Amino acid sequence: MARWLKTSMAQSDKDDADLKVRTTVETLLADIKARGDVAVREMSIRFDGWDRTDYRLTDAEIRDCMSQLSARNIEDIRFAQTQVRNSAEPQKASMHAIEVETLPGIVLGHKNLPVNSVGCYVPGGKYPLLASAHMSVITAKVAGVPRIITCAPPYQGKLAPAIVAAQHLAGADVIYCLGGVQAVGAMALGTDSITGVDMLVGPGNAYVAEAKRQLYGKVGIDLFAGPTETLVIADDSVDGELCATDLLGQAEHGPNSPAILLTNSEKLARDTMAEIERLLTILPTAAVAAQAWRDYGEVIVCDSIDEMVVEADRIASEHVQVMTRDPDLFLARMTNYGALFLGPRTNVSYGDKVIGTNHTLPTRGAARYTGGLWVGKFMKTVTYQRVLTDEASTMIGEYCSRLCMLEGFAGHAEQANIRVRRYGRKNVPYATAAE
Repeated sequence: MARWLKTSMAQSDKDDADLKVRTTVETLLADIKARGDVAVREMSIRFDGWDRTDYRLTDAEIRDCMSQLSARNIEDIRFAQTQVRNSAEPQKASMHAIEVETLPGIVLGHKNLPVNSVGCYVPGGKYPLLASAHMSVITAKVAGVPRIITCAPPYQGKLAPAIVAAQHLAGADVIYCLGGVQAVGAMALGTDSITGVDMLVGPGNAYVAEAKRQLYGKVGIDLFAGPTETLVIADDSVDGELCATDLLGQAEHGPNSPAILLTNSEKLARDTMAEIERLLTILPTAAVAAQAWRDYGEVIVCDSIDEMVVEADRIASEHVQVMTRDPDLFLARMTNYGALFLGPRTNVSYGDKVIGTNHTLPTRGAARYTGGLWVGKFMKTVTYQRVLTDEASTMIGEYCSRLCMLEGFAGHAEQANIRVRRYGRKNVPYATAAE
């Protein structure tokens, strides 16, 4: 039976925090809908201390940001973007149109179309997360999206050169320096200065995630994403320092980022907890990571590998790092996760920044029913039908008519009957089932 050596804060406290976020976001989105650019500008000043008459970056501003980066910076960004593209292009190639004749004269098919416009949110208020530009913009480009706009907040009161460069090099058509609810609200609802989009993608803080949730339906979204989550699954083939480093490496994302150790070794569990306390005395981001560990950290000890698999699927974490003697066992048996990182040689940071798989992943249990961002998220699989012969229309029409009348849909039945009369039998009465 699983035992908790450390638990996170009470669920009721988490629910209270969620309610406050939800209420705040409802008010902000209603204001953007009512007052457009005026509300967006007021929010930008209020939340980011950032005031412009036009939040769209000019070509000169983009060139200036690019000039502030070293050649090595640019090379590193291009390298990371190439890896993302190398992951996305085979995904696109795997998506095939189909057309099949299911009955003589009855042709069914589907084709994959990109959405027409996407708004990519690139978080950057706390850390300049340029990697999110690669993950969203490049993947949308590979999918064939014709219009891609991006929004990223100012960083320490000014444009963040690395984020701007990443958005530009990834191929964003229009770049805005705008953050938070005001950014995703403007992109989804549209204003006089920002033309609305069909889909929102990209990670963000709790307010951004909640705004996307509330805007879903008005626009499409990539997935419901909350604070970064990490689950480290480990046995005594690794040590506490490695586990602690990987837990805190993700806990630094924010004070509400869950970090969980799942192990079958109580010694490793206690060694990891001790190492976390040691590392928190030297980690530059300890203030944030310590709060996340205190409020959202967990340590779970299981009796067996089988129990670890069950617990891991119950948790359904965004990131799952597996450092055991047989990590492929978890690849074969786990069903609920955003992304797996198999073996001690890899880690979540590789996935976040450079290895190529997409880092926009499901959180808060959404891994039970969806995967992360990929080319297919930007595609619509649309169907079509074609009836080639009179005989085929008559045959399928007779079945359709009888089934429609079984449901009481006389108008539906007549859609079938008129074709049966025109293309086959001439004596089918109005709105009655074909015999």
